[in-house]
Amino acid sequence: MAVKIRLARTGRKKMAFYRVVVADSKMPRDGRCIAYVGTYAPRENPAKIVIDEAVTLKWLSKGALPTETVKSLLKKSGAWKKFQESKAGKPATA
Repeated sequence: MAVKIRLARTGRKKMAFYRVVVADSKMPRDGRCIAYVGTYAPRENPAKIVIDEAVTLKWLSKGALPTETVKSLLKKSGAWKKFQESKAGKPATA
């Protein structure tokens, strides 16, 4: 099962609001998800990004792959940098 961290759209027409979710890659965009890890509100000025770093880092360490959009959101929130630091600090396993 390939797990992705991606956006699920909520909100009404032309008033988008997104949840950052962990889901199986074969599930539909707004279908069943494994976990909710944050929200993204692009309509607010400035755009509001709320990410639960502990849960996100746990899923990233388990091998979940973020989409390009989620990766940019993680970079803006600082969670991606923490993940890279934790990954670099681990000893290499063969």
